[in-house]
Amino acid sequence: MTAVTDTEAYFARLERWLDLESQAERIRMADRRQVRSRGDAEKSGETLVAMRMVDHTTGLAGRLLLDFTKIDGRPLPMNRLRVGSPVVISDDGDMGDEGVAGVVSRRTRETLQVATERWPESDDHRFRIDLSPDETTRRRQLSAMARSRVATGRTGKLRDVLLGQRSLAFGPVPNIECVTLLNGPQREAVRFALSARDVAVLHGPPGTGKTTTLAEVVIQAVRRGERVLACAPSNTAVDNLLERLVGLLPNVIRVGHPARVFEGLRGHTLDELVANDPSSDVIRELGREIEQLMRAAARDSRARDARRRRGEYFAEAGRLRGEVRRLERSIVRGVLDGADVICTTTTIDEDLLGDRDFDLVVIDEACQCTEPGIWQAVLRGDRLVLAGDHCQLPPTVLSKEAAEEGLQCSMMERLVRRDGDDIFRRLTVQYRMHESIMRFSSDTFYDGALIADPAVRSHRLCDLPGVQKTPLTETPLMLIDTAGAGFEEQLEPDGLSKLNVKEAGLIG
Repeated sequence: MTAVTDTEAYFARLERWLDLESQAERIRMADRRQVRSRGDAEKSGETLVAMRMVDHTTGLAGRLLLDFTKIDGRPLPMNRLRVGSPVVISDDGDMGDEGVAGVVSRRTRETLQVATERWPESDDHRFRIDLSPDETTRRRQLSAMARSRVATGRTGKLRDVLLGQRSLAFGPVPNIECVTLLNGPQREAVRFALSARDVAVLHGPPGTGKTTTLAEVVIQAVRRGERVLACAPSNTAVDNLLERLVGLLPNVIRVGHPARVFEGLRGHTLDELVANDPSSDVIRELGREIEQLMRAAARDSRARDARRRRGEYFAEAGRLRGEVRRLERSIVRGVLDGADVICTTTTIDEDLLGDRDFDLVVIDEACQCTEPGIWQAVLRGDRLVLAGDHCQLPPTVLSKEAAEEGLQCSMMERLVRRDGDDIFRRLTVQYRMHESIMRFSSDTFYDGALIADPAVRSHRLCDLPGVQKTPLTETPLMLIDTAGAGFEEQLEPDGLSKLNVKEAGLIG
C-alpha cells in the first residue's frame, strides 16, 4: 500500500465515507421508528418502548439525569443501549415526535438513565428510547479532519508522516527500568514506541499483553515528564487501560461516560473529582434548586396558566444550569490541569479538554477505530502510538458502500501494510491458549511467530481442580464438522445476534 499523494483527495474521501455512514444510520433509525408493535420494535435491541420516567436528578454541567423503567415493571429486554450510547427520547404514542437527544449515563437490569439537556414531553407519560445516529461524534470528526487538512507545524508534520508524505523517524532506543513485569518482546516494544519521533505501532495478537505493554509506555512517558492522552474507541477499552494505570500513577483522570467503573477506579473519574472539590457545595445547592423547579414543572395541573408556569420553571432551571456550568468549568479546569494522564474515548469532548495538547497520544484497540475517528486524537499530540491487532475485528461500519470503498480498513492496518516492520513491533508471547489451539492463528495470521508461555503451553481442562479426566477434558483441541448435520444458526429471540443451540448443546 503506497503513500497518500493528494491530501485534499484523502480527506474528501473520509468525508464521503462519514456521509455514507450517516445516511445508513438515518435509514436504519427511520426503519426502526416505523415498527409500531412492542415486540417487533424492541427486537433489534436498539429500541425500548413503553417506558416511564421514575426519577430525575441533576448531574455534571447541570445536565438532567432521567431514570426510565418499563411501565409494567419488568426487567429491560436485551438491548444495545450501553453507557455512552447516543439516544433519542420521544413520545411513545406520537411517531412524529422528533424527541430529545441524550446519552445513556447508567444502566441496570431494570433501569436506564439518560443524560440530556432538555425535558422530554409525552401526554400520557409513555416514552420510547431509540439508539441514535451519533451526529455529535460525526461533527467532531469532520471538524478535526478540516483542521488536520490545513495544519502546519508539529501537527502538520505528524499528518504528513501518517499519510506517507514524510519518512518515519526514530531516535536512540532508550534504556528503561520497567515498572511492570514484562517479557522480552514487550520490553522491546515499549522501548521502540518511546524512540519514535512521530508514530509507532504495537501489534498485539490475542493474549500477548497488548494493553499491559501500552500502559508501560504511558508510565515511562510520564516518568520522562510528559503529559499523555490515553484513548480507545470504546468505553470498556478505556476503562481496561485506566485499570492498569491507576495503581502505578498518581494523577490519572477518566473523562467521558465510563462504561463500567470498579469501586477502586471511581476516585479517578472527573465527575467524582469535581464532586469532591470544596467548591462543589455551591453547585450541589444549585442542583437542588434545579431539581425542585423540574419537579414543579413535571406536576400535572389543570390550571389555565399551567403551560406558562411550566415554561417559567424551565427558564429559571436553564438559568441556574448556566451558573452551574460556569462554576464547574472553573473546577474542571483545575482538575485537568493537574493530570499527568487523561483517559477518554477517541470521541474527544472538545469543550471539556479545551486547547490542551499532549506530548504523547496513545490509542488502544486502534484497529477498531475508523480512520476518520483517529484525527481528533492526532490533533492533540506531538507523537502517536497505536496499539491493536488488525488481524482481528475491523471497525464497525453500517454503510456497505463505505465499507467496500475502504472505511473498514483502520489507520493502523494501513500503516502496517504500508511500512511493514519499520513502523511496528509485534508481541509474540501469549498467555491465554494451549499451544495447539494457538498454532492455527499463529501460522495463518502471525507468520508462525507466536509462542505459548510455559504457564499455558500445555494446560488442559482436566488440570483444573475438581475436573475429571475424560477424552474431552484431556484433549486441548477437537475439530467437529457439523456441515449437513442440522446444526443451523438462529436469530436470538430478542435481538439480531445469531446463536446455534445444537452446537452449544454439543459443547455443554
